[in-house]
Amino acid sequence: KSFTMFRFSSIIGAFVATALASSTVSAFAPAMDVGRTTFRASTSVAAPATPTVRNGKTELNMAATVDLKGKVAFIAGVADSTGYGWAIAKSLANAGATIIVGTWPPVLKIFEKGLERGNFDADSILDDGSKMEIAKVYPLDAVFDTPDDVPEEIKTNKRYAGLDGYTIEEVAKAVEADYGKIDIVIHSLANGPEVTKPLLETSRKGYLAASSASAYSAVSLLQKFAPFMNEGGAFLSLTYIASEKVIPGYGGGMSSAKAQLESDTKVLAFEAGRKYGIRVNTISAGPLKSRAASAIGKEPGQKTFIEYAIDYSKANAPLAQDLYSEDVGNTALFLTSPLGRTVTGVTMYVDNGLHCMGMAIDSKSMDGRAMF
Repeated sequence: KSFTMFRFSSIIGAFVATALASSTVSAFAPAMDVGRTTFRASTSVAAPATPTVRNGKTELNMAATVDLKGKVAFIAGVADSTGYGWAIAKSLANAGATIIVGTWPPVLKIFEKGLERGNFDADSILDDGSKMEIAKVYPLDAVFDTPDDVPEEIKTNKRYAGLDGYTIEEVAKAVEADYGKIDIVIHSLANGPEVTKPLLETSRKGYLAASSASAYSAVSLLQKFAPFMNEGGAFLSLTYIASEKVIPGYGGGMSSAKAQLESDTKVLAFEAGRKYGIRVNTISAGPLKSRAASAIGKEPGQKTFIEYAIDYSKANAPLAQDLYSEDVGNTALFLTSPLGRTVTGVTMYVDNGLHCMGMAIDSKSMDGRAMF
């Protein structure tokens, strides 16, 4: 049985405030002679006084303050141009990083053909007018750590036909062979086969599958990649507010998996920081209508789960504005660049402030009460 690696990380997010702050203050180059790092910040460049909107996307241009030329970033969980993984890749590419990605084997051929045909060209344009290049695409099924973990039913599955070397260990070895050292690893994947089921109805198998694909996969990625990451590098994952608040409709053990991911972020920040000099953070992003997220909880004649989540966010968040994938991309750039060299073990919210609310101001019980 195969597990769909959708990036439900794509439906929620993390610290837009940091990115927005960068758009209103002149950028700075942190002192690189303090502590140990292989990163170098570029010359200070003033960002726009206020973000502008063009073609429905934010234009924060944080990449103008960061130089990642010569750095290699591996993004696990990219299969199209609609989610947060792609946006993060684009932000890092804007800063000059070499982009390589890991894609779930059953959709690998579709993704590669889309790249060849130019299906993603419009979403690949960088700030200087050039096109983001994905240097290499690796098949990756992050529920398998080693070849011995792959069951026969997967090996013989026609969706995996002709593919091998897609376990985390094998991909890590392939990346090391191709690039030697790398600098950034992004965990932008998750799966809960029973995500539409309430926790009370979730099976042990479904619960553990969600934990394996959505939480332990991040631990395994760091285990296998950290040994050949440059000191001063960064590991970043994507989480969701369901880790700490009740989100009806986000079931199947996924809320537990996200809580695990955030707890592991703190522990790994200490362990990987001391052992490898690597920073570990996670972004808790607001709802984004990506292809993967749109497939959750679709009932005939009703909006999808993510459409409800987006409407709720705009009605109740402190900042009643759209959230774009670029907002998460810019935050990821901050966290993986020299600008965030002292930030580790953090869950950053990029959700227009929704995480801080304790009351739904659009609730019927609030009818007649003057709100802002």
